[in-house]
Parts: sequence; structure tokens; C-alpha cells
Amino acid sequence: MKVVIVGGVAGGATAAARLRRLDEQAEIVVFERSGYVSYANCGLPYYIGGVIEDPAALTLQTPESFFARFRVDMRVHHEVTAIHPERKAVSVKNLETGEEFEESYDKLLLSPGAKPTQPRLPGVGLEKLFTLRTVEDTFRIQDYIRQNRPKSAVLAGGGFIGLELAENLRELGMDVTIVQRPKQLMNPFDPDMAAFIHSEMRGRGVKLALGRTVEGFAERDGGVDVLLKGEQPLHADMVVLAIGVTPDTALAKAVGLELGIKDSIVVNDRMETSVPDIYAVGDAVQVRHVVTGQDVLLSLAGPANKQGRIAADNICGGDSRYSGSQGSSVIKVFGMTAASTGVNETNARKAGLDADAVVLSPMSHAGYYPGGKVMTMKVVFEKKTYRLLGAQIVGFEGVDKRIDVLAAAIHAGLTAIELKDLDLAYAPPYSSAKDPVNMAGFMVENLARGVVKQFHLEDVKDLPRDGSVTLLDARTPQEYAQGRIEGFRNIPVDELRERLGEIEAGKPVYVICQSGLRSYIACRILEGYGYETYNFSGGFRFYDAVMNDRRLVEAATECGMDQG
Repeated sequence: MKVVIVGGVAGGATAAARLRRLDEQAEIVVFERSGYVSYANCGLPYYIGGVIEDPAALTLQTPESFFARFRVDMRVHHEVTAIHPERKAVSVKNLETGEEFEESYDKLLLSPGAKPTQPRLPGVGLEKLFTLRTVEDTFRIQDYIRQNRPKSAVLAGGGFIGLELAENLRELGMDVTIVQRPKQLMNPFDPDMAAFIHSEMRGRGVKLALGRTVEGFAERDGGVDVLLKGEQPLHADMVVLAIGVTPDTALAKAVGLELGIKDSIVVNDRMETSVPDIYAVGDAVQVRHVVTGQDVLLSLAGPANKQGRIAADNICGGDSRYSGSQGSSVIKVFGMTAASTGVNETNARKAGLDADAVVLSPMSHAGYYPGGKVMTMKVVFEKKTYRLLGAQIVGFEGVDKRIDVLAAAIHAGLTAIELKDLDLAYAPPYSSAKDPVNMAGFMVENLARGVVKQFHLEDVKDLPRDGSVTLLDARTPQEYAQGRIEGFRNIPVDELRERLGEIEAGKPVYVICQSGLRSYIACRILEGYGYETYNFSGGFRFYDAVMNDRRLVEAATECGMDQG
């Protein structure tokens, strides 16, 4: 059997290694357009920033090492230009010599990945306008920085690459601005959770120009102007386009493979395309989201590696199946960690799901053990069924641990209530006896049993201030004095029983505290005396962070100035 693989990196290289482990006699040929067949593209921003110092560390395998261990014929600087399924062959061009030839196959695997989205705007292609996707892109950016010592950079796009590159350029001492059309960074997060990411970025000196539309680029004064719709341009010594990626599927389109979202390749759960004996994996394929059941594009290394393994299994006569993707991800944001899995509340509702969420602010480990730090968790679930839909966590310690537990819970089909039953490891330096994941389960269980009702940030503005309801802040007078919501009166929870006479009977009571715990206790006290109560989800800490972020974004939009 002869297998030809188009593209290396995560999906193609994984498939090649798996194929060899399953079939020692197979002939395996990999054609890679770039000069690197297997590299850590997730580590590229950290090489630019000098965190990763050795360029060899980025290269997971070379053609020589792959051949030595797996006897796989890895040919870099070779571009497949056409597929001929009728005669089971591909046309190939050697980019170094210009030679063109055909290579036959029994099975063909496409792993072309995705390319940086290049908008059709004036100025795209300028010398000081960069993209970051390959090792060559990385060297080009780093060479420019070393030779020209730029003092400023504008990054168009606030996704994974944009944030990681912003951090690394900032660590090099550059003035960094992120500009993009959406009013938030990191779309896997709901806007309220993204507020904490924004705060960390601003605190580290990164300017955020959110809600801006880029209309083009122009050279000026030795640098680049980023032209904005209806505003003055942003000027910088260099610009990096990081507005996303587009499936690189020109080959698939030319040969007539069935295509899906953004011309991605449609595959079944065996990673088979619409043409017999042609498989596809990685960023170029459309997959099913395990939570919504909808077709999506998810450009992540984990799914690409799994898909490569599954395709190899099936090429060798097995029957492996890809169950779908749920978009689990984590990112370092300076000193902070932000992670998500499943779907956020915004996308759950767009998908037609009747979603609700709990927000909590637990410590990373036992409060009495030194060094604990607060994290913010948002766990999304489906009303009535309490099916676990997704989670987002932003914090400084223990974030990756909790998001992986929640990702496993979604994969296993647990309900949000069943999170309370998970038997998770505990020692004071690492967690609490009631782990944050358990706490989320307890909170959802209380909602399900009617022990507590909650109201959310978006409900606050619509609460009547005419006396028909009671708005109660259960924090200390000192906390209340430092910041409060208009219309909420202060009665500390520990004084509540003695001051019940100040709360008019027969009216609903909406209660808030700093994190949601004391207000929950206040609700239970009041319920015991016949009051109808609602607890604020997330607490004043959450409310204040989100509202402050919104004010900064709106103020910057109105005055046409960047945030910093």
C-alpha cells in the first residue's frame, strides 16, 4: 500500500507516524510546501519574544529524523498542485528546482491546514505587514525586529495569535495596540468573561482599539498607517495580521471534493472525503461540535492530532471514529490564564439552546494555605435538562486543571448537577475540600431544587427602582462605600436577622454581595422568614469588572482614542 500525505505539521505528521506503526510495509510519502514538516506552531509567538531561544526547539521532527525512525519519505519544499483521483495520482512541484512530476497513491490524505486570512484591503502585501503561521513567518518577523528595532506594533485581530504575540512583543519593550471589529477579545469567551482578559492586557500596557473596522494600510514616515473607518489611522513601525485563518482548500475545491463552511473539506467521522480513498484532517476540515451538533471550524492542534491518528487507523483497515470537537482551549495572558471548553452562553443561545449559567469566584486552593488566588468561573448549562454545555475560567492558578475536568465532564455527558459528585484530589496547596468544580455543581443543584433563584448582570438595569422590590447589598459598610450599584441599600448579612424590620414584607428581594456567597446566605435567611429572594450571579466583583470594561470600550469608541 502506498499512502501520499499532503501537508505535515499536526495532522499529516501524526498520520504518517501512526501509519508506520500500524503497517511496516506501507510506502509513505509526505509533501510539505514549507521547509518544515513538523513544527510547534503554537510556540511561534514565544520564539519571537525570546521565551524559546533555540529555533531547533520549534522543529519537532526533521525529514531526516522522520526517515531514521519511521522510514517515511518526507519531502519539504514540495507543493502538490493537482489531484487526479481517476488515476490515483497527484501533480507535484519541487519548489527548489522547479521540477514537476506525478506521484501515484493508493490512499491520499489531505492535511493542508489553514492560511492567515488576507482581507482584500488596500496595502495588504506591504513589506512591514506580517502574518504569523509558519516557521518562515516567524523568522521573517524576528529578523525584522532584530534589524530594525521597531518601537511599536499594531496587531489586527484579538484571537489566540494576536494575544500571544501582543504579550511577547510587549515583553520586548514595544508599544502594542490590538485593533479589531468585535468589541471583545477572544471569541470563545462571553463578553463578560472577556472583560477580565481586557483588564489584564490593559494592565500590562497593551492598548485595545476594539469595535474598530480596518479599511486598509499605507506606508508613512518609515512605518505603516492602519486605516480605520471614520477615525484617525493608527501608526506603527510594524503591523501583524492576526484576524483569523481560512481553510487552505484550493486543491480540494479544484478536484471537486464536497466543501462546507468557508470552503472547508466535508468529511465523515472516519475522516473520509466525498471521493473514495481520499481522507482529510486538521484545520482544513469541517467537524461536528459535540455540544450543539452543528458543523463548525475549529483550528486547534489537539483535534488535528486525533484526526490524523483516526485517518491512519482507517487507511490501514481499522474502524476508528472521530466523535467531534468541543473546542477546549487555554491561553497564557501575561500572568493570567484563560481557558474555555464547550460553548459559551452567547453561542449556546445562537444555536437555539435554552441556556443559563452560574458564575463563581473561588480560590485556587484552600484559603488558609498561603498564596491562593481568586479565579472567575462561568459554567453554562441547559435549562430543564441541566445538560453541561460549556465553561470559561479566568485566573492565575489552577485554571487549566479545572477546565480539563469540565471538558472531561462534557465529553462523558455529565449534567451540571453531577459536577458536585466528582471525587477530585484535594490537599491545601492544590485545592479545597470543596473543589471549584464541585462548587459549581452545588450551585446548579440549588437552582434545580428551587433552593435559590438568581438574577444576572443584564437584569440589573431593568430592576425597578420605584420601591416595588427591595434591592439589598449584603456586604460590609466598608465594601459598600468603595463601590455599589445604584438603588441597592446596605444591610450586612451578619446583621440581617436583627434588621428584618427594615425590609418590607411581600416584596421580592434582590440580593448582591462581593462574590455571591454571602448574598446566597442572606437569601436563605430571608426565605426562612417568608420573603421571595433572588441572588445575583457572580457578585459585585464580577459586576464591577464587566461594567468598568464596558465603560472603557464605549468611552474609547466615542472619543476615537485607543485604550491603554
